[in-house]
Amino acid sequence: MSELRKDPIIGRWIIISDSRKLFGNGEISSVIRKENPKCPFCVGKEGMTPPEIVAYRDAKTKPNTPGWRVRVVPNKFAALRIEDKLSRQGEGMYDKMSGTGAHEVIIETTNHTDSLVDLPLEILSEVYFMYRERIMDLKKDERFKYILIFKNEGSLAGASLEHSHSQIIATPIVPKRVMEEMNGSLLYYNLKRRCIFCDLIKQDLDFPDRIIFETEHFISVEAFASRFPFETWIIPKVHSPLFEESSDTVLKDLALIMHKTLKTLNKVLKNPPYNYVLHSSPVNFKYNEKSYHWHIEIIPKIGKIAGFEWGTGFYINPTYPESAAKYLVKAINET
Repeated sequence: MSELRKDPIIGRWIIISDSRKLFGNGEISSVIRKENPKCPFCVGKEGMTPPEIVAYRDAKTKPNTPGWRVRVVPNKFAALRIEDKLSRQGEGMYDKMSGTGAHEVIIETTNHTDSLVDLPLEILSEVYFMYRERIMDLKKDERFKYILIFKNEGSLAGASLEHSHSQIIATPIVPKRVMEEMNGSLLYYNLKRRCIFCDLIKQDLDFPDRIIFETEHFISVEAFASRFPFETWIIPKVHSPLFEESSDTVLKDLALIMHKTLKTLNKVLKNPPYNYVLHSSPVNFKYNEKSYHWHIEIIPKIGKIAGFEWGTGFYINPTYPESAAKYLVKAINET
């Protein structure tokens, strides 16, 4: 059975075809961590990274020494550099800019073999506190228009080091993918005077066949027009355009629902590689705050993108999101 579904936010169509293998083509790979005495992110190896930007650490311990819990350093192989002067140039019909921006690494744990689901909730909360702190600091630079936080879990998801970490990249432009979300959200708001994400939450709560978890402040839900099997979104229940304005209480609740969601995905999919991205509102950029809503998209690396997807922009998802939700909820009930 096949079905086309339209993403209500950006208007992109996807194909769901469950005649294929349930979880995509090929076997699901598992992320397995092994001790690595040469890992530059481990305690005692602080001198192997660029000097730290900030860290949550024990009292009376000095920067670039042991005693930290969550640590931020510049990316040694930065995609964009904060030192570069922002400049724009034309080359005939082509446009280009200097590689101005920021690229940082958030080292999430002192233990090399821990994943996010192994962290105590108080440490996981500190990871999200650090996200907030770094966004607040980077947005002071008026050259930056967008700050993206993302995580690559496992080599198949793009991680070059297995020690658990996430990354921040600040860019001088708003990325196309985010702009599509913002334009779609604004179009909906102008038509109905309501936030589309808030309406999605209300509908999902009324018809909860795609909901995985619900906490005081968040829902965890399989996206209606999922591009990939088990694509899961974490969305604040209360309208909130800016992640960095989240309170400590909200971020502690985020740690709780992220922990539960990732743990359940790990159980069902056997510790899959995954990416997650935090989509928040742009910085130093005018937009309608009533129309956009921050959220996190978790994408397990199960399916493969092939010629049809590249050629058409259509994604083929072999798993109905309602089926994915049933598997995840069943795993929760069996715990």
